[in-house]
Amino acid sequence: MSSFSLTRVAAVMIKEFKQLTRDRLTYAMMLAVPVMQLLLFGYAINSEPRHLPTALLVQEDSVFARSIVAALKNSSYFDLVAQARSPAELDDLVRRGEVQFAITIPGDFTRRLARGDGAQVLVEADASDPSATGPAVAALAALPTQALAHDLKGALAPAIGKAPFEVVVHRRYNPEAITAYSIVPGLLGIILSMTLVMMTALSVTREAERGTMESLLATPVEPIEVMAGKLAPYVAVGLIQTAIILILARLLFDVPMVGGWLGLSLGVALFIVGSLALGFLMSTVARTQLQAMQMSMFYILPSILLSGFMFPFRGMPAWAQALGEIVPVTHFLRVVRGALLKGQGTLDMWRELAALLAFACVVTALAMARYRRTLD
Repeated sequence: MSSFSLTRVAAVMIKEFKQLTRDRLTYAMMLAVPVMQLLLFGYAINSEPRHLPTALLVQEDSVFARSIVAALKNSSYFDLVAQARSPAELDDLVRRGEVQFAITIPGDFTRRLARGDGAQVLVEADASDPSATGPAVAALAALPTQALAHDLKGALAPAIGKAPFEVVVHRRYNPEAITAYSIVPGLLGIILSMTLVMMTALSVTREAERGTMESLLATPVEPIEVMAGKLAPYVAVGLIQTAIILILARLLFDVPMVGGWLGLSLGVALFIVGSLALGFLMSTVARTQLQAMQMSMFYILPSILLSGFMFPFRGMPAWAQALGEIVPVTHFLRVVRGALLKGQGTLDMWRELAALLAFACVVTALAMARYRRTLD
């Protein structure tokens, strides 16, 4: 038996480095994934979101109402983006998800304040994602003592230890702040992404590795026919997964399912088709199953971190939110949560459905173009 040789070890090491540099996709993934994780966790992830979009309904024009509005503007938690003219308009803004908070200053606020008759300010929070509203709701506790500190003097000064008015908080869509109501519906998008994208990419790449794709290319089958035939079984798999997740979400976690079934069905169909087309596109780029899996993970990681699944979407900086809007899971999560928790109709979620439709069309077109090039 020959003795251990550093020369032979060095020769094998050099060979391995050369092999690694030839596999450029794997090499790029090894460098890109750590950098992406560092940037996302270091800059984009924020568990205490601020500057949340807020709508106001001010039903009286008084110095006290203006002071409360000024205090809200000075807060780092609320960005006043809309001025509603009626309770119905305010309710519509919250239900469509355009604002995170809706604040109402009633018409009898000044009269009740002057009489010490329990003046109240109503704050409605979209609590479909409890982590997005928790810190801001906690910050509201200081509003009664700070907002009117310079206005209530003399006879209007409140008794020591008594707040001049009360902030009444209504947590809508998830009043008990149950995390499962947000996480479990969101899991539908993550699970469909992980399984459909990766399964499709691996399936087609496996055929290329085994040589069966060459036999398929020798047949008169058109590219669109190959794509439709390959993806059709996985559409059924995606629908079965969706049904299982929704049934278990109701039975095990008691997730409320208010309605919005037509919009949810359209969203599921578009997301499944888009995810499968994306997996097919990856398979036309990857040369091995390992590369296909790496590309799938490179897509799934930002889908988890930037979509609002694990961390509040509005807590991320503007550039991260812009990237998150590109991720299809972001729009799919809004469709699922909006349908199940808010009962949104198709018209309420048309922007998200349009984004999913655009994603499915663009990715399908790219996959077809790439597959035609491989045929040539």
